[in-house]
Amino acid sequence: MNSPVDSRGECEWVASPERPLAEESFHDDWASHVRPEDVRVLECFEACTSPENRYILSRLGDIRGKHVLDIGCGQGEASAYFALRGAKVVAVDISDGMLDLARRVAGRHNVTIETRKMPAEQLDFPDETFDLVYGANVLHHSDITKVLSHCSRILKPGGIAAFWDPIVHNPLIKVYRRIAAEVRTVDEHPLSMRDLRYFDRHFSQVEYRCFWLFSLWIFLHFFLIERVHPGKERYWKKIIVEHQRLERMYRPLERLDGYLLACLPFLKRWCWNVAVVARK
Repeated sequence: MNSPVDSRGECEWVASPERPLAEESFHDDWASHVRPEDVRVLECFEACTSPENRYILSRLGDIRGKHVLDIGCGQGEASAYFALRGAKVVAVDISDGMLDLARRVAGRHNVTIETRKMPAEQLDFPDETFDLVYGANVLHHSDITKVLSHCSRILKPGGIAAFWDPIVHNPLIKVYRRIAAEVRTVDEHPLSMRDLRYFDRHFSQVEYRCFWLFSLWIFLHFFLIERVHPGKERYWKKIIVEHQRLERMYRPLERLDGYLLACLPFLKRWCWNVAVVARK
């Protein structure tokens, strides 16, 4: 992966030529080790340790009967969740293994989703097809400019694009990502705060919120006290699976983060994740 400088002196991400096959192989292998009964559909949106999705849900309103596209659907948590809420869901991913897993997860929850193998940068749908496009941890695997351009095109007027992804600036998170290299792909590129400007180019209304500042203590707790190696267990999945155990620790930290980020907005860049909700 390289990062050439554009005419404005800004670094632009460029994927390595091997990226599509490497991403597909990585996620096929991951999917082969996941059982549908272990995929936490409700918790991914409603657990205390799912602040990004709770924020997104608070902005969506009633999605019954809406046409929803889940981009980079992964294990299918969002696809199944939106289907449970009455949406008509299409899930896309570059991994056959993940698409198969997403179908089985949906079936386990007695809902049906449509799946299509497709990269996020090449959304092959007619203009103004969807009411909502959603992506969790997909933009930092993709060319954000191409993804958002397609999202704007395929959204109906007034439609919503909702994404959440990691932020690049916190040095401790950079260390964590290096240690957790075994459970990540080489072309991942967490978003900078500057990357959020791309949403303004394609959408009329954009709002975002950042999450996990002092609440990142939970990750340090995993590593320093519980001795859970981040290269062996995905922390961002562990916080969902163990949300009930972690709630007493997490809630005060979440309140502290909310207060500090409201009073000192410059701290947002040091958070772990950002959630963006944009309206066409």
